[in-house]
Amino acid sequence: MKIVVGTPFLGETLEMSLKSDFPGVDFAVAFERVDQRREIVDADGFLGWPDRETFLAANRLRWIHIPGMGLDRLEDVPEIAASNVVITNSPGPHAGPMADHAMGMILVLAHRVRDLIDDQRAKVWDTGKYAGRMIDLNGSTMGLFGLGGIGRAVAQRALAFGMEIYAVDPSPTEVPAGVRAVWGMDRLDDLLAMSDWFVVTAPKLPELSRVIDQRRLGLMKPGANVIAISRGGIIDEEALAAALESGSLAGAALDVTEVEPLPTDSPLWDLENLILSPHASALTPAMYEGRRQIFRENLRRFTRDKPLAFVCRLGEPS
Repeated sequence: MKIVVGTPFLGETLEMSLKSDFPGVDFAVAFERVDQRREIVDADGFLGWPDRETFLAANRLRWIHIPGMGLDRLEDVPEIAASNVVITNSPGPHAGPMADHAMGMILVLAHRVRDLIDDQRAKVWDTGKYAGRMIDLNGSTMGLFGLGGIGRAVAQRALAFGMEIYAVDPSPTEVPAGVRAVWGMDRLDDLLAMSDWFVVTAPKLPELSRVIDQRRLGLMKPGANVIAISRGGIIDEEALAAALESGSLAGAALDVTEVEPLPTDSPLWDLENLILSPHASALTPAMYEGRRQIFRENLRRFTRDKPLAFVCRLGEPS
């Protein structure tokens, strides 16, 4: 049995630890496309995101494991969806750190941390500057757009701050105790209008492209803030920039953008009331270890012809 390790995402030395645990498996490290196309020819499994040419070079491939959540990089290869190759991904370990990051962004905006850091660097001590400008989270309303694993983790943390939580999700599977209501997409406008903190935790779906547009951003109350933590492209970034520049929104924080890396000519870079982070919210040591454990467990099952965990199909939410 042969497995191609086609990405360094789970650590460049992953192969060495796998060899000791799976002595009967031939592991081939192939981080470059030219190497992947050579090694996949006789491979049974592939860790990573093979491109079309790589996938078409495979003769006996049965399994692709995505070491993250998103399947979008495979959607450019229609032959994968038409094949019998099983695709698995790695849900779970990212949700906690992403929720921590979302709450961190909220606290930075609520307590003017960017201004505080600027004043510290300038050796300025100005208590009056902040009088009446800090924001109480207790009693404020959070609107969650999406109540999957990330949304639930954000809700649990926000509840500890005394926030009132409402959500829009067409098919929630679990609702944390304390969430006041979960509505369908027909109530998205209502959610925006009532939110002090509107947090995007929805998956990437074609029907959600720029669904938070100029009209919907205009529904939000003065002083409201927007946080995007799950996927870029759900918020119309041009409309968001205009709302931030005009002051109709107090602030925003984005860990994800429609185009990544964010182009250097994007107006988002220069907005003083916007926090940007480079799609890095989940990248803790525990997240990487959790995803390594998911791969190991599925590899163990694969070598024993057991059903794999976290089987998914292209076109599903990610």
